[in-house]
Order: sequence, then structure tokens, then C-alpha cells
Amino acid sequence: MRKYGLSVSFLAILVIAITLACGSSPRVLKSVSLSPPTADARGNPVQFTATGYFNEQPSPTKLHEGSWGGCYQDQRTTAVSVSAEGVAQCAAGAVGTYTVWAVAESGGDSCGAAGTIPANPCGGAGDCQVTGTAQLTCP
Repeated sequence: MRKYGLSVSFLAILVIAITLACGSSPRVLKSVSLSPPTADARGNPVQFTATGYFNEQPSPTKLHEGSWGGCYQDQRTTAVSVSAEGVAQCAAGAVGTYTVWAVAESGGDSCGAAGTIPANPCGGAGDCQVTGTAQLTCP
């Protein structure tokens, strides 16, 4: 009987450790930054990268999922297009400085359906979205 006592104790400790690990809070995205923070398109596409900062490690990490877009004076615009990979390009005739944004889900328990984009990412994100912005100057 004594042979099994130690094994049962070890097994019980292992089960408790796994239970506690699985019951921990989810990794939550706290902020997003875009790199480069400013860019001059000079007629060429510009590659932006989104980095996410989380409440637990690994952090920071490059974000591979999210939505991208462009704004001018806090309004959506078609003067700048941004691909799903973060490549921004000025439309023909676009002149001025535009905001490039990337938005991602925060991952918190109170978030709604994944993939929802706030009504105006340039003017502020929704409860579950975290937005990073950068500036793009078009010639």
C-alpha cells in the first residue's frame, strides 16, 4: 500500500497544477504600435508592421491577424489603401498626411465576435478592439 501512496500524491499534485494552469486568465492584448510611426510614400508602397503588447509573455509580438485601413481627419478614406499584410499605398492624386491604422481583438472575456471592426478606427476603437496608428505622407 505504501508503494502507491507516493504515486497517488504525485498524481494529485499534477492534476491540481494542470487545473490551475488551465483556469488562469487569457492572454490579453493591451496595446498595438505600428512601425514605422511615420513614412513618406514618395509614390511607392510602404510596409507597416503591427506589434502587440500583451499582459503576459510572450510580449511584445508581431501581430499576424487584424484589420488595416486608412483615414483622413478622423474619417475613413479611399485615398490610402492598406493590404491585409500592412502594405499601404496612396491612390492616384492623393496628397497630404493620412492615418494608417491596424485594429486587433484584445482577447478579453467580455469581447464579442472576433473580427468585428469598430465603426471608426481613426476616431477610437470599440470595447474589445485595440488600435495602433501611424502617419503616411502622400506626395
